[in-house]
Order: sequence, then structure tokens, then C-alpha cells
Amino acid sequence: MDAPPPAPLGAPREARPFHGPRAWDGHGDLWVFGYASLIWRPDFEFSERHVTRVHGWHRALKMWSRVNRGTPESPGLVFALLPGGSCQGVAFRVPHRAADEVLRQLWEREMPLGGVYTPRWLPCATPHGRVHALSFTLSRRSPSYTGELSAAQYREIFRRAQGRFGSTLDYVRQTHDSLRQHGIHDRALQALLAHAR
Repeated sequence: MDAPPPAPLGAPREARPFHGPRAWDGHGDLWVFGYASLIWRPDFEFSERHVTRVHGWHRALKMWSRVNRGTPESPGLVFALLPGGSCQGVAFRVPHRAADEVLRQLWEREMPLGGVYTPRWLPCATPHGRVHALSFTLSRRSPSYTGELSAAQYREIFRRAQGRFGSTLDYVRQTHDSLRQHGIHDRALQALLAHAR
């Protein structure tokens, strides 16, 4: 599992990895940033949501999936937030009374058996001003990071990869369609889908 070193003392809150549900201070509402399936299948209670952008991270289809969207023999892909650039997504506001339960649900969904993501607080703008939202990032040191993939590799994965929640291609199309419904146009994602033709 990917285990980055802890942030130094005094680092701003948004720069620190989120070390489990207890890292939330328990004050106020909880914010969660969704950039892929959390947008179209949040599966948790929220009171409002807003299209927003985080800086310093970008959405990339570069995380292996050997269960949900593929198998060990024919791995699929899912999106992750990788360092660099920026990413438009959706910030969800979770009411304080539901925050503990939502954190538990998110941990079961995104971090089973310790997970491969590095959860972090990421600053993003909302109509209420800047908030720090929980998001799930991926280190390029992680064994789940694919590295650079060729067009031929994407075509083969889109053609074959199928897991317990469906195919990689369906997942990518659902993410693309959901982003468009929120007025988000991701050119890199659109280019990826050209490999499925």
C-alpha cells in the first residue's frame, strides 16, 4: 500500500494527508470533492453541491482496477487525482449531523483494506467562500498507478476490461456524461473516449 510520509508540523491543513475518519475535527459541516463516480453515484447524504475546481491536481484515467472495473487477469482502469494541473468537479456539503456516518461510508467505499488512495483536504471555491474538501488522490509511487499508457493499450482495456461493477468503458462514459450534465467539459477525457471507437 502507498504510505507517504506525514506532512511536517505546521503545514497548512489542505496540504496534509487525511489519516482516516478521525482526522476530521468534528466542527461544522464536512465537504467532499468528487471528480469521477462520486459525482454520478455519491451514495451519501448531502445538503448541497456545487461545481468547483481544485488546483494542483488533475483527473486521470491512470489507476488499475482489478476488481470493480477489471480482473487480475484483465485489469481495468478508474480515475484518480494526480499531482499537477487543475480539475473541475463537484463539492458536496455534508451536514454536521451526518458527517461521521458519511465518513464511515466513504472509507468503506474508497479505502477498503487500507486502500491505495491518499485522502487529502483540498481547497476549493463555493458560494460560501473557500472550503477544504476531502478528496482521494493517488501517488505516482503507488503500485496502482499505471504510468503512461498508449492508445493501443487504452483500446484493449476499453474492449475487454470488465469487473463486478461493469466495464471500464461504461465507467468512463458515465463519468463523461455526468460531467457534461454539470457543465464540465474535460478535453482529455473526450480524447480518451475516441479510443473506444
